[in-house]
Amino acid sequence: MRARLILSEVAIGLRRNLTMTVALVITFAVSLSLFGMALMVRAQVDTMKDYWYDKVQVSIFLCGKSSDSASCAGGAVTQAQRDQIRTDLESLRPLVEQVYYETSAQAYQRFQEQFKDSPIAANASPDALPESFRVKLSDPTQYAVIATAFAGRPGVDSVVDQRQLLDRFFSVLGGLQLGALVIAIVMIFVTALLIANTMRVAAFSRRRETSIMRLVGASDFYIQMPFLLEAAIGAAIGAGIAGLAMVAFKRWVIDGFLAPTFQFTAFIGWETVVGILPVLLLTGVVLAMVTALITLRKYLRV
Repeated sequence: MRARLILSEVAIGLRRNLTMTVALVITFAVSLSLFGMALMVRAQVDTMKDYWYDKVQVSIFLCGKSSDSASCAGGAVTQAQRDQIRTDLESLRPLVEQVYYETSAQAYQRFQEQFKDSPIAANASPDALPESFRVKLSDPTQYAVIATAFAGRPGVDSVVDQRQLLDRFFSVLGGLQLGALVIAIVMIFVTALLIANTMRVAAFSRRRETSIMRLVGASDFYIQMPFLLEAAIGAAIGAGIAGLAMVAFKRWVIDGFLAPTFQFTAFIGWETVVGILPVLLLTGVVLAMVTALITLRKYLRV
């Protein structure tokens, strides 16, 4: 009997405040969608970091005929210097996982393949691209070991850590991620204000029913339960819509466009989306019920 009475009160409340309920659902859907997008961006950045940092290399560029650094004052790298550099790199195992030597001709060919549709490819010459050792480290954070051992030595023009370039790139992505999260938090705050206003209006419009329930000995929790369920149902529907938006974004934007277009990097999988869906539902329901409970303590006094 009590359960049926509570459910009937919930149905009456949803019909009576239909406009407010629809507004609440839409606001929840938008705010939770933004929150879910922020979580997806964070997961995407982490996925790209794992993918690219695993492939990061240290490039040791050797002196060429046109090199003007102090370590290249003796001219182009000699075979003896080249052999010694390789030997020293091999001695740094297991920190050094792989060592790949690239000639000027190979560097030129790779450059032409990468920029085949760009005007700069026609202006490059094989002599302009130095030979190098590409070194993959077991721990990319230990770049300083390589830099200290090889930078400035005869035959070495420069030592470049690709990780530094990636750090700048991911710092930009981190800023975008923070911006999306801030917008989502603002929208969630706006949603909380809308919940409070909806509960205030609902409590005022049903003040006679709540007075009667109080007179017959109903507890505070029993009186508040229909209002809490109304807020939770609105939040759950909004979270469901937000979840569908996440699924659609993954299906048609990430899998349908981004992944086929940008095949040089990794994208989040469905397990990430599945993990975000319960977070959206839990966040929405908890936010709705906590905000409603705080509001009802103030306005549901009979």
